Amino acid sequence: MKSLYSTIILILCAVCIVSCDNDEMSHTNVSAVNALYAPANNKFYDLGAQSSAVFEWEGAKAEDNGAVLYDVVFDRENGDFSKPIYVVPSDGNGFQKTLNLSFTELNKIAALAGIEAETIGKLKWTVYSSKGINVQKSTVSNIIEVQRPGGFPTPDQLFITGTGSENGETVSAAQAFKKIGATTFEIYTKLSAGNYKFITRKNGTPEVFYIADNKLKQDGAATFAGDAKVYRIKVDFSDGSTTMTEIKKIELWFPPLSSYLFEYTYSGGGIWKAANKAISFKQESWGRDERYKFKFTVVNGASTSEEWYGSINGDNSRPDGANVAASYWYMVPVTSDFWNNCFKFASAVDNKNVNAEINFSAASPAYTHSFTVL
Repeated sequence: MKSLYSTIILILCAVCIVSCDNDEMSHTNVSAVNALYAPANNKFYDLGAQSSAVFEWEGAKAEDNGAVLYDVVFDRENGDFSKPIYVVPSDGNGFQKTLNLSFTELNKIAALAGIEAETIGKLKWTVYSSKGINVQKSTVSNIIEVQRPGGFPTPDQLFITGTGSENGETVSAAQAFKKIGATTFEIYTKLSAGNYKFITRKNGTPEVFYIADNKLKQDGAATFAGDAKVYRIKVDFSDGSTTMTEIKKIELWFPPLSSYLFEYTYSGGGIWKAANKAISFKQESWGRDERYKFKFTVVNGASTSEEWYGSINGDNSRPDGANVAASYWYMVPVTSDFWNNCFKFASAVDNKNVNAEINFSAASPAYTHSFTVL
């Protein structure tokens, strides 16, 4: 009788343990999402625009009536989400029934799906609901159709190399671009007859880009023909756009005499120099005038125009003394106004000869210039 009683107690304890375990796990149970509201099925997006897409769905139910977490899941058009290409929490760190996704992010997802740049393709999406465990996949999914722009993921660095480049095809000597924005690079360099391309690293296996029909393309090289010329090459990885501007001439503008004192000569690596040039300020009734700035003569296609570079300040004092900040010499685009945004020579330059330099290389923290008194 005692043995039977013990057995009954053990059975009741086991039932209690199972029941308690089930009760403890019940707070993790959620339902699947039953309806996707937006975007409408087969909605089309041109990802070249600066915009975003809003995803919205019906809320899931939690067995404990608590909050539910959501993940939006993307796959290829014919995928079944068993190996999704991208998973992202919904807005509010996963607690909201919406997701605002930028076109930039969607473009990355489209690339992961194998949709080529400048083509149209489709992505499938659905929603997972959970309490962090016991994930429930929605029984419904939708398709969005996207047109990718001509851009690429932006590398951390970029170099130019090839037989037509300044430093030839030795990769270790490739000239660096300057990164001037989140997705843009710029370089001042000379091109000669031969081929040239852009690489993302000097070791290992770099990504390779080139210019064709004014667009950035991957895995190839461009050909330059004709006489050697100095160019500003600008590439934007966000949309694959490129511009090539010939730098035909750089002159030092001296408004006190309403004339150009001298012309700079390109010396390589994004640097121009002018050696042993005489500088004399103009005597005025109020003192000696020492203001100057720079005129670039540039060529875009068949069009020749001017670009002016000067100081970020509308007016300046002479950079005398030992505590002149390096930023004083930084050159920025300015207007052709006769006097505004001019630099001023240091007093020590007056009636002296100087070696002048303009440095637009990637190694320089900013585009700058200098004068060395001889």
